[in-house]
Amino acid sequence: MKILMYGWEFPPHISGGLGVACFGLTRALADKGHQITFVVPRLESPDNTPHLDLVGVNQFPLNPASDEQAHFISRQIEALSGTIDTETISSPLSPYLTKEQYLLELQRLEARRDEIRAQQEDENGFMLDMSGDYGPNLMTEIMRYASVAGSIASRVPHDIIHAHDWLTMLAGIEARNISGAPLVVHVHATEFDRSGVQVNQAIYDIERHGMEQADQVIAVSHYTKETLVRHYGISPDKIAVVHNAVTREFAPHATDYQRQTREKVVLFLGRITFQKGPDYFVEAAARVLAARDDVRFVMAGSGDMAPRMIERIAELKLGRKFHFTGFLRGSEVEKIFRESDVYVMPSVSEPFGISPLEAMHYDVPVIISKTSGVAEVLHSALKVDFWDVDELASKILAVLSHEPLRREMIEHGAEELKALQWSTAAIQVTDVYAALKNR
Repeated sequence: MKILMYGWEFPPHISGGLGVACFGLTRALADKGHQITFVVPRLESPDNTPHLDLVGVNQFPLNPASDEQAHFISRQIEALSGTIDTETISSPLSPYLTKEQYLLELQRLEARRDEIRAQQEDENGFMLDMSGDYGPNLMTEIMRYASVAGSIASRVPHDIIHAHDWLTMLAGIEARNISGAPLVVHVHATEFDRSGVQVNQAIYDIERHGMEQADQVIAVSHYTKETLVRHYGISPDKIAVVHNAVTREFAPHATDYQRQTREKVVLFLGRITFQKGPDYFVEAAARVLAARDDVRFVMAGSGDMAPRMIERIAELKLGRKFHFTGFLRGSEVEKIFRESDVYVMPSVSEPFGISPLEAMHYDVPVIISKTSGVAEVLHSALKVDFWDVDELASKILAVLSHEPLRREMIEHGAEELKALQWSTAAIQVTDVYAALKNR
């Protein structure tokens, strides 16, 4: 089957779990004999993905968006025209935009609409200045990405259109309008996961619109499916659950690696945002360090809550025992896993969560929040309510202090990982494709 996929990130250009998931799924689908064209905002470096055709939006001529899409985008801008906040935003935009960041970008876009239109294409009609970065032009690029999606769909042969998350939903709809092929929308996270009850209405509207227009929705967990039914009004019959997985070519065991510290290391690795619960990790760290002094805590990642976490560590006088690494990539991630004794994911709302699976590949016991999709498939992990920092601290201390518990978690985790393969996910996704083609 020929699959036209729209995504926003793909290795090596990744910001988090979305790019990792897209890589694992596409490689497994290719192994099943499917032909995949994966569209990203921009492609400059040579294609190192032999299992698929990786193309950039900047490689295709620009077609105007359909009247339906243009009307939808205009309504998004008009709905916010009276509520735009002009407060200066010091942090860069990300795919997990705050309300203030989104409104500021829409205001800038509205002011430069004509100028942007004039700059969208070169003399041959090709897209210009499509960076694909999660920067200050993100909303502009999402809209431009959607406008060129139809051009791609008219040139690339395909049987199915598959769009990943809200960043590419409008592109998927535009492609379906052009080719008539069935549209699958794959939901890796929702605005409710990113922002809690203070949702960005415009992003929520895009998500709901995308799922309503889709022929089929894939959710990464039953936890996410429940969110889509309860908060977006999507019929449960329209939603298939396909759990994420993890694939590593080689994961060295702890005995194969010479650690750099003799102290115990507790790791948080993820975006330092509301969704990931970094503040609960910090408060639990204070309780653990009150009980024993031979522990170091590492917060690896970046995000809008990082300055607040640094300030809180200073208030608690934990600076000597707490380390911030910033965003890690590739071998840096592998090294920090090898240095760690326990991995903690205290997410407030986690649609799935691939990083605990990655930690388990490196024989690192994991503690995860009950409000996570990965909790559905991991029985070897210890689970806590994200807000219960006393219980979280207690479980961290238990893993650090009791070697039999640690060994048992590692052994059971290794067995569970055998069943969490991308090949299984690919079979389930293929079943979704086949059902749509047979309608």
